[in-house]
Amino acid sequence: MTESNPAGYRAAAILGVALVLVWQAVSSSGMVPAYLLPGPAQIVLAAAKDAPLLAMHLLQTLKEAAAGLALALAVSFALAILLDANRFFRDAVTPFLTVTQTMPTIALAPLLVLWLGYGQAPKIALVFLTCFFPLTVALAGAFAHADADALRFLKSLGASRVQLYRYIKIPQSLPAFFSALRISASYSIIGAVVAEWLGGDSGLGVYMIRVRKSYSFDRMFAAIVLVSLLSLLLIKLVSVIERAAMPWKYRVQ
Repeated sequence: MTESNPAGYRAAAILGVALVLVWQAVSSSGMVPAYLLPGPAQIVLAAAKDAPLLAMHLLQTLKEAAAGLALALAVSFALAILLDANRFFRDAVTPFLTVTQTMPTIALAPLLVLWLGYGQAPKIALVFLTCFFPLTVALAGAFAHADADALRFLKSLGASRVQLYRYIKIPQSLPAFFSALRISASYSIIGAVVAEWLGGDSGLGVYMIRVRKSYSFDRMFAAIVLVSLLSLLLIKLVSVIERAAMPWKYRVQ
């Protein structure tokens, strides 16, 4: 059972507030020019001023991230089952899966734009590639390490392969799946923003490029903070879904 740690949260909150205060003090003192390191207050004001524009770009980034993550979930689930069910397929495909992780996404992005154009397709494709590997590896590994005794017992009762996945492999894979999903959810936003840097007319990545070119670093920091907060919210959302999907893990004894 996973327990919350209120003391740890309080310590993190105190440290966070202290860092923000030091940051504001350094910015206000003039030790670092404000255009290079705007203070938290300046960033908040910039975010409030650009709130409608940020909301419009945020919605576009969310759409791309959600589409790419959903595609990665569907393909990863199907591929993990194939990898688990067929040893020859697993031996043949696993090296190629590893190779996909050696390719830096920032290098793939220009190629995807070249092949797929400047619309949403290359952004969704890059999010898919970013999220695909951790989900597939987590699911395939969890399927492979399912309880052998439970599987043999169900087989002795005449269970089909679908029933083995339904009653044993999928339930036992949920902890690994949600751990990978937390990583992929945060990566999906980063992947969408990176893809938007290279082209398009909307999205937080496009917004960042525009404000950087105008040297509006307070708005640049506002977008960075927004991306971080969005990633944290998605991680929290996955945790909420995990609690709903695995109530037995969090049930008070």
